[in-house]
Amino acid sequence: MSRAQDALAAQLRELPMVKVTKEYIFTTASGAPATLRNLFSNKKQLIVYHFMLAPGEAEGCTGCSFMAEHFADPRLLATKDTAFTAVSRAPIADIEAYRARTGWQFPWVSSYGTDFNYDFQATLDDAHGDYNFRTRAEAVALSKRAPGNGDMPGLTVFYREGEHVYRTYSAYARGLDRFANTFQFLDVTPLGRQQGPLGPGEFKRNYEYDAEE
Repeated sequence: MSRAQDALAAQLRELPMVKVTKEYIFTTASGAPATLRNLFSNKKQLIVYHFMLAPGEAEGCTGCSFMAEHFADPRLLATKDTAFTAVSRAPIADIEAYRARTGWQFPWVSSYGTDFNYDFQATLDDAHGDYNFRTRAEAVALSKRAPGNGDMPGLTVFYREGEHVYRTYSAYARGLDRFANTFQFLDVTPLGRQQGPLGPGEFKRNYEYDAEE
């Protein structure tokens, strides 16, 4: 092992990595099942965007749809040993129907029937109330709006070491703003983001803009 590789290995050992011990089975666009490990393909890193499209919904969340317009080309990420996928709870047929309307080409899988979204704080219910690294009680104590039940946006990063998978990073709520360069462009204008309470949800879906033209 080279000196550079030794240094990298030492850095990785210092990361706050949490081993993923539960098995999750996703459904891919082809209808084939895939484990979390499979989603890495042959890469060592995996970025997952938790896209709000729940069972029974015909359209994805407007905020998540806005974020999807900024996703990096997976081919660029792949050159740096990194895979990417969006994950939604809706059945894969509903995901693919929505994809057809938007024209997006990034990988997108279904976690329908699994605990994945609940375990990674992207879907809340009475038994899973933690979001953005806070309990609902903590959010109220900090004068923050406590989230309700249902799907929430988020991003989780995983690292693979052999057959073992580790969670290394998560971002939720406004922590996702850094991944939307529309905001970065608006930040340098005199009027700024001109943002209301809905944040990214104030933007339309891409086909809604097309319908106006």
